Amino acid sequence: MSRKAKAWIEAMRLRTLPVSVAGVVAGGGCAAYYHCFRPLPFTICLLFAVMAQIASNFANEYFDFKNGLDRKGREGFRRGVTEGDISPRAMLAATFALLAFACAVGCTLIIWGGWWLIAAGAAIAVFAMAYSAGPLPLSHHGLGEVAVIIFFGIVPVTLTAYVQAQSWMTLPLALPVSVAIGLMGANVLIVNNYRDADDDRAVNKKTTAVIFGRGVMGKVYFINGIIATVLIVIATISRMPLVWQAGALLYANLHYMLWVKLTHLEGSQLNPVLGQTAMLMFSLSLWLTLALGINAL
Repeated sequence: MSRKAKAWIEAMRLRTLPVSVAGVVAGGGCAAYYHCFRPLPFTICLLFAVMAQIASNFANEYFDFKNGLDRKGREGFRRGVTEGDISPRAMLAATFALLAFACAVGCTLIIWGGWWLIAAGAAIAVFAMAYSAGPLPLSHHGLGEVAVIIFFGIVPVTLTAYVQAQSWMTLPLALPVSVAIGLMGANVLIVNNYRDADDDRAVNKKTTAVIFGRGVMGKVYFINGIIATVLIVIATISRMPLVWQAGALLYANLHYMLWVKLTHLEGSQLNPVLGQTAMLMFSLSLWLTLALGINAL
């Protein structure tokens, strides 16, 4: 594989893609519990979510380079634009092309959800760019984690469930699940910012790890996982036999192990922790969907 091809694959940040998949999968599980799972709109939601995240990752790489926020030899994953493997023009073109295609795919959900979904899709597209671009880039002003909770948790879980049920009947289950998934997704970003704190501080990129320090954000990582576990238990305890809560208990234990790693490693050593945090989130969403489907009303 050529160096340029590897750079494009790296720019997709494959280790983080389980974050967008998890929200849709959890939303599908909520729909399955109410006997309204629909494979086609579910698949469209999944495609839209993944493409929107990759477009956001491309935009992050381009705009961080443009704004001088990336340096060669940084601790995190290799940045193709900064390292000269991908031209800035090509990255910007790929960003807008992929985002436009994602929006075109997402528009087909109007069939199940109604025309108001255009506004929801537009908001998601704006977020994909505003995370790194615009007058107030969210990721540069300590707002990245909040944005992730909303757009990788609340929005995908509740909307995926909605377009399948074609109503908000799933909301009593989907809402607490969506916040839990959002908190798990925020933890993936916390690992990223925790790892990059020194590089970001040097270029005045004000992530939460720069603003509050690694010590505080390490604690937030731990608390997020505990709150997410509690929310999942609250949302499901009356909907399935107690034995199924073993999945939430397993998540909590694995989360604790990752927290220990987070607070004892540094630099590029944290790259596996980032991927493992994303995969743990995805695994929890799979367990939840299986449990809800088997214990459907």
